[in-house]
Parts: sequence; C-alpha cells; structure tokens
Amino acid sequence: MRTAVYPGSFDPVTNGHLEIIRRAAALFDRLVVLAAVNFTKEYLFTAQERVEMLRLCTSGLPNVDVRAAEGLVALYAKEIGATAIVKGLRAMSDFDSEFQQALTNRQLNPQTETIFLPAAGESMFLSSSMVKQVCALGGDIGPFVPAAALPMILGKLG
Repeated sequence: MRTAVYPGSFDPVTNGHLEIIRRAAALFDRLVVLAAVNFTKEYLFTAQERVEMLRLCTSGLPNVDVRAAEGLVALYAKEIGATAIVKGLRAMSDFDSEFQQALTNRQLNPQTETIFLPAAGESMFLSSSMVKQVCALGGDIGPFVPAAALPMILGKLG
C-alpha cells in the first residue's frame, strides 16, 4: 500500500488545501493529512480543532486519515511507512522554502520522496493567513474555505 503524508498548519483549512488533498488522495492508496504542531508557530486553532475541521472536510474521501503530530515530518513519515511527503506550491516564493525542506527531509529519511503539486489557478493566492485577515476585517470568507469548515472558522474569528 502506497502511503503519503500531506503536512501543514491548516490554521484554518482553505479550499486550496482541500484541492491538494483531493488530488493527492487520487494518487496514493492512503493519504495521511497531518495537522503539524510546530513549537515556533502560534496557532488560532488547537491541533484537535484543526483535526476536527479537516475530518469534516475530508469525510467523503475514504482513503484520507487525519492526524496531528509534533516533531519532524520526515521522521513521522518514516514511522508510518509513507513513501512520499506531499507539498502544495502556490507560487515561486513557496518553492524556495519547500525545496529546502525537501532536501532536509531527504537527509533525515532517504526512503521518502517529496512530491510537489502546484495549486490550481483559483487557489494560487489563497493562504490561511489571508483567510484570517479577510475574516477579521469583516469580509466574506465563504469563497475561500470549505463549507464544512466555515462554521468553525466563523465561530473562532467571526
């Protein structure tokens, strides 16, 4: 069974994240969507809230498993036997950081490849930070986030 890990903050989940999840789920037998816990980041949503949001949004994808974990993604991928780490790319600015991470992950876990999936045109500009800012300033975030996650997001930000 080919397993991949798609890590991210998902704080909150966006339509761009969900698009990458759907595409990656079609490529692998099992996709673990990992709500990563990074001690250097401040999160609006707890790890459990992010997992809950992601589970609501991926309930129709039977081969998707949502989890939260701390630590290095490369070592987590090795622990669960993943053959790939999936990363979404929005723009060239994403590539520099993601490429550095991919090289580091390869050093830590040579058995796991990093797979880059470019975002769809309508998701190229979309980020969790942008969603939080639009919502905080009273804008409609409905077009940017999955409908299943909207009540949780508005409950926290609205």
